[in-house]
Amino acid sequence: MKDTIKLKDFLDFTYLSNLSFALDEEHGVFVGSKCVEKDNSYQMKLYLTDGDTVRQLTSHGKEQLYLWDDNETVLFANMRDEEDRKAVENGEERTCFYRISIHGGEAVKAFTIPLQVTSIKKAADGEYVFCADYHLEYSRMYQMNADEKDKILQEKKDMQDYEVLDELPFYGNGMGYTNKKRNSLFLYREHDEDIVRISEETCNVYDVELSDNHEIVYYTGESYACKPINKEGVYSYYRNTGEHREILPAGQWSIGKILPWKDNIMMLASEQKRYGLNENGMFYQLNPKSGAVELFASYEDAVGSSVGSDCRYGGGKSICLYKDTVYFITTLFNRSSVYALHSDGSITPVYDREGSVDVIALAKDRLYFAGMQDMRLQELYSYDMHGKSCRQLTGFNEEFYAEKDIRPCVPCNFTQDGMELYGWVLEPKGFDPKKTYPAILDIHGGPKTVYGEVYYHEMQVWANQGYFVFFMNPRGGDGRGNSFADIRGKYGTIDYEDLMKFTDEVLKKYPAIDTARVGVTGGSYGGFMTNWIIGHTDRFKAAASQRSISNWISFAHTSDIGEMFGADQQGADTWKNVDKLWWHSPLKYANQCTTPTLFIHSDEDFRCPYSEGMQMYSALCEHGVATRLCMFKGENHELSRSGKPRHRVKRLKEITTWMDTYLKD
Repeated sequence: MKDTIKLKDFLDFTYLSNLSFALDEEHGVFVGSKCVEKDNSYQMKLYLTDGDTVRQLTSHGKEQLYLWDDNETVLFANMRDEEDRKAVENGEERTCFYRISIHGGEAVKAFTIPLQVTSIKKAADGEYVFCADYHLEYSRMYQMNADEKDKILQEKKDMQDYEVLDELPFYGNGMGYTNKKRNSLFLYREHDEDIVRISEETCNVYDVELSDNHEIVYYTGESYACKPINKEGVYSYYRNTGEHREILPAGQWSIGKILPWKDNIMMLASEQKRYGLNENGMFYQLNPKSGAVELFASYEDAVGSSVGSDCRYGGGKSICLYKDTVYFITTLFNRSSVYALHSDGSITPVYDREGSVDVIALAKDRLYFAGMQDMRLQELYSYDMHGKSCRQLTGFNEEFYAEKDIRPCVPCNFTQDGMELYGWVLEPKGFDPKKTYPAILDIHGGPKTVYGEVYYHEMQVWANQGYFVFFMNPRGGDGRGNSFADIRGKYGTIDYEDLMKFTDEVLKKYPAIDTARVGVTGGSYGGFMTNWIIGHTDRFKAAASQRSISNWISFAHTSDIGEMFGADQQGADTWKNVDKLWWHSPLKYANQCTTPTLFIHSDEDFRCPYSEGMQMYSALCEHGVATRLCMFKGENHELSRSGKPRHRVKRLKEITTWMDTYLKD
């Protein structure tokens, strides 16, 4: 019999991200990340592949931002020098880049950019296009003399213990306070250390791409003084002449991606007129000379992977251009696959199977991807697009697969309102139908995400500790087009009905589940639904609500997306039909709750602020319901997925202990 999966096992996992290949397609690089419990941080190293083998390229442990400088050299950002680290600690902005040969040897410091770089691309030898976090009042230091710089540094120090807010939104989850901050676009020339601003100072830049000859820089962004409208424009900058053009004005399109393609720009975008903020983008052609936009290919499913897991760290490309074909990750039902958009507008599958594809790159007519296949953790795969064969290139987590009892996903589908809905059950380790067991319903976030047949650590831990764990994709989730995902104005209605019907079906299928020992948990939207459930039924004997929404009225004015999201999703705001906001708020029904409930929140969660959990916690206390609130300091909305390792351990311990207290004999 295989060993039991332990709560702390995730500390040994390796997570993959940021895959890319050199121009000659001979070698690729990706980031491998691991938890470091001792330092309560993450170790990130670069790995090199020739398409067949994989080896480690760097060893310092802080290499995440990188680019190919040529076919045999990689540039990466790192703060290795003590002088550089002290300067940053003193308030200066700088990003240091090092060069390393793929053939070995020590990394050599190449150059320092006196700004906080967030992304970078090579435009020509010794010339780079980069984005940086830019503060409208403090980031001009790179243009100043020593005396002016010292004055700004003192001003920054004086501002360390308070914030001034005069914009909306004034903070962003995972970004801290963003007031007066922009993601700005620049050109850097290494030979003379010259920095040229490309975007307007007040412009927030989102996507950057280079033309085939690298002469033109295309980017999306929006300039604003107080409040953005979150519909970007498209702009071009000619490196050799310095000419700047507006191709498409901001205000009409929400643009997910641009790709220069032949004589036009492929644009994944939506006007958000049919389904609101969650509307999936379609493929449009943008004429860079006239600014004319024409629908190129209609596509109702989401581009990118929405398959949830708590075993990823970092990102990477989900869409890219290769040999006149656009390859993209798409979420279909409960899996994420790779499809191709061809020059005639047709869309065809490339790689389509259960699991998730998280990051893609193409080289030598092969699709390379980091993904979660066959209930494995992330590994690197190579897929021959002609031979239709797939090969696993890495085995970072092979020992875990071989030794641990990974519970398979058992399908439990059902029909609701004439529609087939998909769900799964993890049977407990050593399952004996003659015995009885507790169970936990786990609800995904979003709501526009999905569960699928991928490894989910918290669920595997509970199943290995003797629980049935069951989960599904209710209406409102991703993977089934715009109409299925559209639950605007319906939160707590059809989605609640789906979850309760699913619970009924699981209990019917598994008589071994003790109906008096069933718990419920979820985070974000799943936290909202947990709050909603405990106010509408007492069938669950324990609950753990994580990073939740409890009050749509307060959420609208405290969340970093509240002003837009609440009104869009509920079809009401504080001044127009506030009664509807309150009707959809779990807090309204908290006086009906009898379920012992644990609340998990983070004090830097600016997506679902901790005040949301506090309101529910206070209400349950007032009404004599057993409750507990755990507040994680220095964490944000991503606690369960990328929080500090020790905090992730503590979070899962809190939930597990709570369930054990109320659900186990």
